[in-house]
Amino acid sequence: MNNKIPKSVAIIVAHPDDETLWAGGIALSHPSWRWFTVCLCRGSDKDRAPRFYKALNILKSEGIMGDLDDGPEQTPLDEKEVEGAIMQLLPPTHFDLIITHNPSGEYTRNIRHEEVSKAVIKLWHAGKISTNELWTFAYEDGNKEYLPKPVEKAPVYRILTKRIWLRKYSLLTETYGFKKDSFEAETTPKAEAFWQFTDPYQAFRWIKKGILNVV
Repeated sequence: MNNKIPKSVAIIVAHPDDETLWAGGIALSHPSWRWFTVCLCRGSDKDRAPRFYKALNILKSEGIMGDLDDGPEQTPLDEKEVEGAIMQLLPPTHFDLIITHNPSGEYTRNIRHEEVSKAVIKLWHAGKISTNELWTFAYEDGNKEYLPKPVEKAPVYRILTKRIWLRKYSLLTETYGFKKDSFEAETTPKAEAFWQFTDPYQAFRWIKKGILNVV
């Protein structure tokens, strides 16, 4: 690809703030890339939805929100409903890169994160969404033993500069309004990590076999 042409990147997440918490550093580090962020939940949330669009403005990303059920009981959704929401919200175009959740989530546990990841992978495998490669967030919390942290052995592992980390932290604490002792603020990773796939069949086998940590 001609390096003078900005990459086109889609981020597909469950909740407003996921795009910043898990991938805000890479977005802030590449403002010339063409970003599009899909958030599948909280579209009717009068507090979180406006904050999401303010965050996207800072991240220089276009984006859109859906309104899948996101009640505290985390009732599992039908996979076709999740896939349908992604197809409705994601522009029908080819992306150089799509970034989304990990099939096992980023911490123990959030069902929506897991559902979104599996839906994206299945859609890519079925040829319903188009991308050269797929990255899934690579974080873990030792089964709640500690706050989520990036997996250092992941294929993509990038330590953020202090300037980028502070901008990311500001997005979470000022734009989104999370208190400094909140889970989000205390988690804010100083490095970002991703599992990387260029073959949709490999990614699909990953979730079918239940293999959640690969190199």
